[in-house]
Amino acid sequence: MNVHEKLNAGGATTQEALALFDALSPVETDFMLGSWKGEGFETGHPMDGLLEAYHWYGKRFESAEDVHPLVFSTLGGGLASVNPARMGPALSWSDHVALPKSATLGRVFQAMMPLFTTTRSRARLRMTSYRGQSSATMVYDQLPINDVFRKIDANAVFGVMDRKGMQKPFFFILRRVTAGH
Repeated sequence: MNVHEKLNAGGATTQEALALFDALSPVETDFMLGSWKGEGFETGHPMDGLLEAYHWYGKRFESAEDVHPLVFSTLGGGLASVNPARMGPALSWSDHVALPKSATLGRVFQAMMPLFTTTRSRARLRMTSYRGQSSATMVYDQLPINDVFRKIDANAVFGVMDRKGMQKPFFFILRRVTAGH
């Protein structure tokens, strides 16, 4: 099974996911510009399925300086950018406590989303070295988190969230949103 087939299979151990990540090509920051739909990649991480339960849509890269790292679907069917700093405490607990993942709590989050939303950029893109290769990285403004990207194909990247103090990395896939989708 090649790297693309393994990624499409949708899950692996952390070590297997790191091997898949290492096998992919780096990307430049310009490659990341635009809107991206996100999906989890299961590795047994405590955050697996968490973002999806809370109606995570993806990420939006307007420029290297203007990045919206957490875009969620609203109750009304629109999209809203959430300030990651407001989610920081939950992220730090995620290594030690299984955070609840339910449709009911997801709807409650959507109802409360106006308390967490922002119109301001909350991250930026930079080239960083991670696991021996320089690739586009989303650097959060207010949290010790870097999301590093590697190219799956012209419209998809494999991402790894590297948070200071996190026991093991969290993996996800982003697919480029094209006109009409």
